[in-house]
Amino acid sequence: MSISERYARKRLSADDVAARVPSGGFVYVSGNAATPRALLDALARRDDIERPIRLGHVLLLGSDPFAGAPPTRGKFRHHAWFVGPADRAAVNEGQADYVPVHLHEIPGVIRGGPPLDAALISASPPDEHGFMSLGVECMATRAAIDRAREVYVQVNAAMPRVHGDAFVHVREVTGVVELAQALPELVPPPATDVQKAIARHIAALIPDGATLQLGIGGIPDAVLGLVSDPALETARGDLGIHTEMISDGLLPGVEHGLITGRRKSLHAGKIVITFAMGSRRLYDFLADNPVIEAHPCDYVNDPRVIAKNDRMVAINSALSVDLTGQVNADSLGTRIYSGFGGQLDFIRGAAAAKEGVPIIALPATAKGGAQSRITPLLTPGAGVVTTRADVHWVVTEHGAVNLHGKSLRARADALIEIAAPAFQGELRAAARARNLL
Repeated sequence: MSISERYARKRLSADDVAARVPSGGFVYVSGNAATPRALLDALARRDDIERPIRLGHVLLLGSDPFAGAPPTRGKFRHHAWFVGPADRAAVNEGQADYVPVHLHEIPGVIRGGPPLDAALISASPPDEHGFMSLGVECMATRAAIDRAREVYVQVNAAMPRVHGDAFVHVREVTGVVELAQALPELVPPPATDVQKAIARHIAALIPDGATLQLGIGGIPDAVLGLVSDPALETARGDLGIHTEMISDGLLPGVEHGLITGRRKSLHAGKIVITFAMGSRRLYDFLADNPVIEAHPCDYVNDPRVIAKNDRMVAINSALSVDLTGQVNADSLGTRIYSGFGGQLDFIRGAAAAKEGVPIIALPATAKGGAQSRITPLLTPGAGVVTTRADVHWVVTEHGAVNLHGKSLRARADALIEIAAPAFQGELRAAARARNLL
């Protein structure tokens, strides 16, 4: 049987796929801009579910299709390895489950966990050899394909064909649902003055030939703008990328010829990612571009792999940092906000790399300046994602300090120096009360 014949026999409707998911089943769902919305919407329309279906995912994008009125309410339960806007309310209301786990461990958790009844994923149309690219997200999807009893693919003509270890073959899947659906686009607003100030302190820590890990948002985009614009004194040559995700902020540096990867000690000349989130321009850049290599997160985020990148600069964000250097990044008190993600993966990987630079970056204040993010103590219930033994550089708009190897007293003094001036007095008083100054 030819590839095209094999593929044709596997065509189904979204409702056909939804009907095959058993009540009480456990289903993996690809996430981010590869969230298979048509399959999820069809699943939400079912009114014959006798026992809740669990949906395992790293980060669903968009609204929660299962949060509406009956018959969906109570028929589905999220099993989130990272929490986002779609499931945050359900997790904090006790209607969904959050699993705290390092991103590089998620594929192993899937392979060694309970059986998956199905995997619902997105991919590009097959090439002449029968391979469909997982496109803009491949974090844990390969592990789910290997583990699932049945694999259903939302084949999207708009999905770019991304190279790397990011393919599924027609023979591996149970059914395909074809459609052409624009991918979700996410372009952050321009960087604020605070974010630009933070970026200037970070740029000073980045050497020529560095390999960067960045996320999406004003700070990473501002950093990229400073180090990858040849017209600026802050420009750096031959930058490389080994990162969990990329966004549009990467594109000018590639176009200017400063992001080349020529000096990378691992995957020289390649931009290594697990997922992409941005505009159509970014997705077009990814399509059949041999400079891009997408790999699962148990490779990209493995600290041992990250450490093989000389001059690895890891830039991660935080919600708050206490005076001893504990970094809270996944919750607001007891309220879960996001997840462990890849922060500690990259902090530890960069710390172990030759000439590596692990960075935690955050604005000095929150709530319009009314609250300091440098705090005497973390809020009760706040999750420590990066421990005080792991933290190195902490950067705010007021400066950059390296805490690694410093005593608690030295850490408190350094962190107060980069706190907002309006809060430094009370922070010093709190530090003295704890004998930290």
